[in-house]
Amino acid sequence: MGDRATSPTKAHPAISPHPPAIIILGAAVRPDGTPSRALRERVQAARAWGERQSPPALYIPTGGIGRHGPAESEVMARLLRDAGIPDTRITQDPTATDTLESVLACIRLLRAMNHQGEVRIATHRYHLPRSLTLFRLAGVKARAVPPPAGPAATGQQRRWFWRLREIPALPYDAALVLWERVRRRL
Repeated sequence: MGDRATSPTKAHPAISPHPPAIIILGAAVRPDGTPSRALRERVQAARAWGERQSPPALYIPTGGIGRHGPAESEVMARLLRDAGIPDTRITQDPTATDTLESVLACIRLLRAMNHQGEVRIATHRYHLPRSLTLFRLAGVKARAVPPPAGPAATGQQRRWFWRLREIPALPYDAALVLWERVRRRL
């Protein structure tokens, strides 16, 4: 029988000595180098959850240079620093150009860091099923931070475009992750 003073409950969960890592998946950078609304919302969602944790979260913004520079990860890191997050809690992946590359690159980073805490993903609601599935297929028990409240795109057609593109992307990327596992590269 457990001791009530030391047994974790829903009201008083056990506090991990290891900080969680929040992987913030990239989104577009505007032509002037500023974050798109989607990019800003993902960083805000990550920070809102991460700064309530004890110990506070580590942040892994991921995303290379898209249509416009600088790299998405650089823009996100700047947003985090501007919000008071020290560089010691930010590790960038400036190489990935899509979700699958972000998953693979971030898994390598987590291993190189010997990360022992939980892993959380910050992205928009439409993107969470694929993102979480890819991390889990790769052997990382990732969970989501509460996603941004609004849609990632304005306008009904744009919203449906982003939702529908996930349908073929999920099985395609999932097959590639499984192939990486078979090849023992994960």
